[in-house]
Amino acid sequence: MSTSFYCNFCHAAWDRGLVRVPAHVIFTITLKNSNFSAHGKIAVFIFSIHVGTRTRPMSRKAMKVFDMHCDTLSALMYDRKKNIQSELRRNNHHLDLMKMMKGDYMLQCFAVYVNKEYSDNVLLDGMKLVDTFYNEMEKNKDIISQVRCYADIEENMKAGKMSAILTGEEGDICAGSLEMLRNYYRLGLRMMTLTWNHENELAYPNYVVYNSDGSCTYNADASKGLKQKGFEFIAEMERLGIVIDVSHLSDAGFWDVYNNTGKPFVASHSNARAMNPHVRNLTDDMIRAFGERGCVTGLNYCGAFLNESGDVGNDAESRIADMVRHVKYITNLGGMDVMALGSDFDGIGGKLELADASYLPRLHDALVKSGFTERDVEKIFYKNALRVFKECLDK
Repeated sequence: MSTSFYCNFCHAAWDRGLVRVPAHVIFTITLKNSNFSAHGKIAVFIFSIHVGTRTRPMSRKAMKVFDMHCDTLSALMYDRKKNIQSELRRNNHHLDLMKMMKGDYMLQCFAVYVNKEYSDNVLLDGMKLVDTFYNEMEKNKDIISQVRCYADIEENMKAGKMSAILTGEEGDICAGSLEMLRNYYRLGLRMMTLTWNHENELAYPNYVVYNSDGSCTYNADASKGLKQKGFEFIAEMERLGIVIDVSHLSDAGFWDVYNNTGKPFVASHSNARAMNPHVRNLTDDMIRAFGERGCVTGLNYCGAFLNESGDVGNDAESRIADMVRHVKYITNLGGMDVMALGSDFDGIGGKLELADASYLPRLHDALVKSGFTERDVEKIFYKNALRVFKECLDK
């Protein structure tokens, strides 16, 4: 008989606490400052009861959260630069594998995000994040695996494993090179934004000016969209099977993508501008266009994109009630097939009512309480995103 054993004494020695061991087993543990050994010698314990055991839910039938965006790879890398031990399996951030399992996750998109204004070498920094992703997938292959096509998602579900998709947040990670875009595809990248918050070789973003009095000026750029290289990129992305992500892109750029593509595309982490005037959110016309094309937008949990107060940064409170308000507005305007999830976990600050990935059942309950059916919530939580990725990834 085997069980998953959670051991507070020996995180490092046994996969940071989650291991597979016989139910009756002898552990050898080095104790420090213990009455059992005044000199830090070896003590032997026999564990034969269920105290401290945790069964891993590998055989559960319903894993049903598909989150299109997080910045957890960057958070892990920043920790390691500060010599802080931080792993995907368990960490102090919004998202780790243990929290995902509690939250009933099926699939998480992990973004390669580089702020080009603070990077000496965007290409190198992007590759370091890819390396982090691959290392974490290898260490945790018992519970999560990278997917490159829709069939991989189905295989992971059959095996009781969660899925991971490598994505890009900032088209400049390709250095304006179609060859590098193809190399990223070979590494498994399956979705990418054309910009982050800065102009690059591909396109222009919308942007926010922070004023000296603490207020913000939102600048939605309706004139400058994709550059010539950007048009080349979206054509190649559609050919390869990389989902085009218009979050962060200028308003003009959004319509350039809409008018020059044939497949559905996404806004991986954007809300409704009518509910919150931030230019990171979608206009009514954009939401309607998404409904007509079969595109999806991922609900962003950032308070600055949700609330009506105008608070930004760490002053912005993210409330479930505001999330429900945005979901209702977007689905009323674009239809039930247009709404998905895009948490932006580990890329957002402020006070979060959905404090981490384990809290997702609370959003489910709030949506049902507000009048959405279980079938509606299934579409929002995973089915809509699955549909788009299946259509785009399967060439």
